[in-house]
Amino acid sequence: MSSEAGLLLSPASSSRSDGPVFPAVPLSADAVPFTPQEAGGRRERQFSRCGAKLRTLRADSEQLREELNSLFDQIISENYNSAAEPSVNIRPEEVCVLLKHASRLVPLTQEHLLVKLCRLIHHLLNQLKVIMDELTLEVLLSYVTGALRVCSTWTHASVLLALSTIVYGNGPQCHRHLGGLLGEDGVLLRYSAPSQSDTELKHVALKCLASICLRIPGQPPLDDQYRSVCFKVFLKTLQSPKPPDTDELFHCMVVQAALKGLQYCLSGGKWKFVAADELGFLLAALKRLMFQGAPGVNVDWAAVLHPVPLPPYESRADAPKPPPASKAAAGAGKPNKKRRSKGKGKKTSEEGRGEEGDEDEAEPASEPVPAGLRCPPLTLSAPTFYPSWKQNTSDSEFSDPEGGAQGKLRLYHTGMRQGALHCLLAVVKGVEKRTLYGYWSCFIPDAPVAGGTPALTLLTVILKDPSPKVRTGALQVLSSILEGSRQFLAVAEDTASPRTSYTPFSFALAAAVRELHRSLSLALLSETSPQTLTQVIKCLANLVSSAPYHRLRPGLLSPLWRQVCPFVRHRDVNVRVSALTLYGALVSTQAPLPEVQLLLQQPEGGSAAGSLSPQDSALSWRQRSSGSPSKRTPNPQSPHVSRTPGDGGGSSPWLLRLCVALVTHPREEPSDGEAAGPGGALEPSPVRLEALQVLCLLVKGYVSLVPACLSEIGQMCARCLEESDPSIQLHGAKLLEELGTGIIQQYRAESLMPESARVPVSQVVQFWSEVLSGPLNRALQNEQHHMLQKSACDALSSILPQAFAQLPDKTQLMCITMVMGLTYSEDTLVKRAAVRTLGVYILFPCLREDVMFVADTANTILAALEDKSPNVRGKAAWSLGNLTDSLIMNKERVGAEFQEELSDMLLLKMLQAATRAAADKEKIKSNAMRALGSLLHFLRESQLSRSAFLRPMEDAVQALVQNVQSAAIMKTRWNACYALGNAFRNPALPLDSAPWSDDAFAALCHVVTSCTNFKVRIKSASALAAPARRACYGDAQRYAGICRALARAYENSKDTDDFLEYCYSDSLRHTISHALLHLLGVSGPQDVPALARLLDGEEGRSIREHLVKYLRAEEGGEGEKYSGGDAFSPQQRVRDVKQTLARLEAVAAPDKDALLGFLQQVLKACEEL
Repeated sequence: MSSEAGLLLSPASSSRSDGPVFPAVPLSADAVPFTPQEAGGRRERQFSRCGAKLRTLRADSEQLREELNSLFDQIISENYNSAAEPSVNIRPEEVCVLLKHASRLVPLTQEHLLVKLCRLIHHLLNQLKVIMDELTLEVLLSYVTGALRVCSTWTHASVLLALSTIVYGNGPQCHRHLGGLLGEDGVLLRYSAPSQSDTELKHVALKCLASICLRIPGQPPLDDQYRSVCFKVFLKTLQSPKPPDTDELFHCMVVQAALKGLQYCLSGGKWKFVAADELGFLLAALKRLMFQGAPGVNVDWAAVLHPVPLPPYESRADAPKPPPASKAAAGAGKPNKKRRSKGKGKKTSEEGRGEEGDEDEAEPASEPVPAGLRCPPLTLSAPTFYPSWKQNTSDSEFSDPEGGAQGKLRLYHTGMRQGALHCLLAVVKGVEKRTLYGYWSCFIPDAPVAGGTPALTLLTVILKDPSPKVRTGALQVLSSILEGSRQFLAVAEDTASPRTSYTPFSFALAAAVRELHRSLSLALLSETSPQTLTQVIKCLANLVSSAPYHRLRPGLLSPLWRQVCPFVRHRDVNVRVSALTLYGALVSTQAPLPEVQLLLQQPEGGSAAGSLSPQDSALSWRQRSSGSPSKRTPNPQSPHVSRTPGDGGGSSPWLLRLCVALVTHPREEPSDGEAAGPGGALEPSPVRLEALQVLCLLVKGYVSLVPACLSEIGQMCARCLEESDPSIQLHGAKLLEELGTGIIQQYRAESLMPESARVPVSQVVQFWSEVLSGPLNRALQNEQHHMLQKSACDALSSILPQAFAQLPDKTQLMCITMVMGLTYSEDTLVKRAAVRTLGVYILFPCLREDVMFVADTANTILAALEDKSPNVRGKAAWSLGNLTDSLIMNKERVGAEFQEELSDMLLLKMLQAATRAAADKEKIKSNAMRALGSLLHFLRESQLSRSAFLRPMEDAVQALVQNVQSAAIMKTRWNACYALGNAFRNPALPLDSAPWSDDAFAALCHVVTSCTNFKVRIKSASALAAPARRACYGDAQRYAGICRALARAYENSKDTDDFLEYCYSDSLRHTISHALLHLLGVSGPQDVPALARLLDGEEGRSIREHLVKYLRAEEGGEGEKYSGGDAFSPQQRVRDVKQTLARLEAVAAPDKDALLGFLQQVLKACEEL
């Protein structure tokens, strides 16, 4: 070659004028590599040329047919798929103009040209993903529906294919044409009928129906009339057997189209099945298709599943008997030799999970399975849980070396099984959980079968199906079933031995939970596909969140805790995240569980002695494949360095140390697709966020285990708040809030935790001193990140009151000033959080007695009550309720001195604001009621007698009365009754003379006898017993009416059909008895005749029985907490009755003897019993 040729490379001349012309490029070692122009530009120019030429054609042209044929062929021959050619950039407007013009040029009489146009429509819309405008959609819809009416049958397959592409995603805009397509004699119903012999027509007709049913999120659902028609067509297609003269592949395509349409149909919102057995037919068809083409499955399937606990419906149909064990092993040895050698390398170098479980417990062969599903024996040196068909996770394993037909059929069968599971998932999401409970045993076994053939269920698919995509689909269905089954599984229990005569339902459910644990643990150990493994762990997390482990025998969670440990360091990020999610479920379910608490206190991952060491079990895939673990030098900061409680780990839980390390420490090696930085990259953001969530759940349920590392958690939270990632900042602030809340729970009065197990107050003070001097202060002032301000404000509200009192004065002042300032934020969330924090602080003993702080807080809350956001007003009403509660505490503790220092004008403003809030939304009303009751209780006689208070006081009581009598939610009515009872405890309130007192007592009497909610009745009876003096009950007529109302309340205390309300009937009678005896205790001479008439006769005997039970503490039980504070012992109650009897004996009144006789009989009955 000459030197000139060596220096320059000239492009070859081309006769095509539109061919690309490449410039001369000098050849040198430093030259940029040569890259030809992308093919997308050529396709765009070619499409533009064809479109321009097409627009110049006229319908009266002599060469129209030939030119259209040529143009259509040129466009169809190009590949515009964006996946294959990402550089293709053809505007949707150009496609719409081309198709509209082409439809005007091709008459319906030119059927061959029409078929080609339909293929063009499908080609362009399908490959370019064009979103058509309304005009184009209407033009094309009218064109193809007209073609279906007038053109020959042989064209309909192509026309229907174009129709399915046109309506895909445009269902709501096609309603005008649905009558002709889905009517009684609609063309789609005719071609999709089971009797249709043309498989291709049936296939495209079903695709059209599926496209019509498809709804993009935000679109209105298909009308129930047409939806029901489509559903029946799809279901009949699934139930119909394969015609004898139909090719198996074509039949698979038909079934897949029906499954896809059924999935779209069921995903369009909640579905009500018309017939009772319609769901049973659907589930039976889907269950059969779940195993379509699965190896070794040869059963007779039921046509319908019934929602009752019946034996398995499927029975084996002449299945071939397996050969003897020796012959089977000999025959299976040669064909499986290569696969075993491949699988061995994959298992030992990449996963190495065979050592984690107990071999006797986790061996898949221990479960008898059909011959075709039984795994051939594996002769590996290390224990293994991998079935032979799972050693290759690629779907390409279906390729048949003997020919493509069988491999293609297997691939189609895999698609059918996958489609059936997608439909089943849509059923689970669309049907009420209560309805699905009856079919639980059809898809989830209750126990492994000791002998014979096991039932074919979702667990069979998860453990045995060759395709990882199918296994993933089955896991998604199982996860969706478990996700909403907490209430259903709550009755499971196996702590006691079952009776031999029958198996209780609770024990059967417990057995199902144990079988789910066993099978999913096998799947966890044997799965090799990262995507499927992620679903296995998520499914286990849903199971752990739903199962009632406090009612089950211990031992289910410990193996799972150990098995999931290695996956925290898995190479796949999603697997690591799901493993942490499972740990979060383990530490949050029914916390604190003794079994989990013991696991948390054990060293690394709860590994027992003699099993795989924690250090080896947590090795990542790169370290295991690089050599022996003993040759590595452990990083002292690595989260998977083995520690024991005595070597610096203290008593802090292993899981806590692990999560802290995942958040703060760099990874020792990059994950797949990650580049190692110079100082080591941190974990990916999803892993760090999930670790922070696990920490939140851990400190929430097991805060007693974290004192040893409280300072470390504070430092980690400070580091999170300083990061640039907003999500990490938010989770760091959330962890602070959860930790503070957990410590507060330890110090609550009702806490059963011994003082020695609590976090010391001094340690809590030190923790918050460090936190408040760090980045939390800056987070509170970060006006660019409102969510962070809100979370930081929530963290401030979780400071232990005893610790807050010991913080330095300047730190306390900083907290109060910050919170007060944030109440004026323009962001609703920040303002809401700040107002709530003030409502928390006002209950702190060190702050509530400070009159200036109370006044400032009250003014701030009153301003927030006028906010336009109902969420802010709701929190302001809650804070106002807390503030008024603190006023009552100060009244009882400090006395009149505090009442005199508080401004009368401020109290009047609070009373008027609470009255206005009582007419607001329901969530605001409840706390407004509470505030009104406390304010009416707090006001002094000198204030109530002032003219400025008279009208506001009357308005406040009327607001309470209206809410007691209204049809509002029961929480509002309960709070209104509570507020009236609270107000009645104020002796300065003019109950004897005020005109509104009649309305208040009448409302309470009506509710105590007729309200459907027994908690409201209890609170109204308690309110009737609140006044301390007889004068508060008014004249004898009002007093007698209250007593009669309580007597009727006795009679109505069992009138309910709701079992949840019936549980409170004893508590209701307890409170009524307390109220009635209180009324007897304050009664005067003028009340004796009415009481004697009430307590005489049959009604009196019934009341006497209830009073005797009350005096002997036989009624009430746990429900006494609803009785309004009656904490008297039975002896004290009897003494009160004796004092009442002695007082009435000295009273001169008619019919006194009858009343005295009643009380004497009550006391005598108590003494006899």
